Amino acid sequence: MALGNHSAITEFILLGLSANSHVQAVLFVLFLGIYLLTIMGNLVMMLVIRADSHLHTPMYFFLSHLAFVDLCFSSVTVPKMLENLLSQKKTISVEGCLAQVFFVFFAAGTEACLLSVMAYDRYAAICHPLLYGQIMSKSLYMQLVWGSWGLGFLDALINIFLTMNMVFCEAKIISHYSCEMPSLLSLSCSDISRNLIALLCSTILHGLGTFLLVFLSYARIIATILSISSTSGRSKTFSTCSSHLTAVTLYYGSGLLRHLMPNSGSPMELIFSVQYTVVTPMLNPLIYSLKNKEMKAALKRTLEKYLQHIKY
Repeated sequence: MALGNHSAITEFILLGLSANSHVQAVLFVLFLGIYLLTIMGNLVMMLVIRADSHLHTPMYFFLSHLAFVDLCFSSVTVPKMLENLLSQKKTISVEGCLAQVFFVFFAAGTEACLLSVMAYDRYAAICHPLLYGQIMSKSLYMQLVWGSWGLGFLDALINIFLTMNMVFCEAKIISHYSCEMPSLLSLSCSDISRNLIALLCSTILHGLGTFLLVFLSYARIIATILSISSTSGRSKTFSTCSSHLTAVTLYYGSGLLRHLMPNSGSPMELIFSVQYTVVTPMLNPLIYSLKNKEMKAALKRTLEKYLQHIKY
């Protein structure tokens, strides 16, 4: 990493969410609880989908990958945040910071693609139910999932490659609880025009682009639902996609606002970051299980099998 005439920067200081020690103790307990729930919820969802043959469908295949991404997403930032909440020296190495930026990009980009793929799946199931098996073939949904992972990785690789050539100033304080690209750009003493262009392209193409696909899918879904004559039919059809719509709203609402607003270290930035990197990965398993009859039935069957296995 080029450093020019500046002294070598080996670490950054993360200011975190609060400087008050009492508040930090409360935040540690809160975020530890959230992290444990995130791990437990997403692991249970992956295990149930794998164990129950009734859930071996494209929608739940996508959902199992979403659960894995959420597990990774939360694990990229929360453990370091918890460590710093208990530590007097709230630092992160330059290499650790760059690694965190890379994996945040990787997880965020992959999740955005998966959410758009899941929206397309709901569109095919609701708008073309008789052709759903042909449209969402095994080869297609496998390609869509691995394509999502591939695009997320490529997006992260391009952005982190440009970041590794940045020259960082001696002012090494990050007004955040984790390393994110907008925070790092404000610490650079070198030309960041290429980084800004890459970040803008990522936000527009990867963020707004996938959001547009979700919007178009749901526009067709809503039009199809409104054309159903019976009230019970409309309600039943809408219930099959309401959980996904809730997850999309939470993720895109906070994620896009965080990366489109100027970096100033304001409380709103921290709130949006906490929402899409910490809270949403915890809520997704609850959203998809509590609002999904098939998932609740599968959870019950899996639990009954487990209890029978212990009994005998």
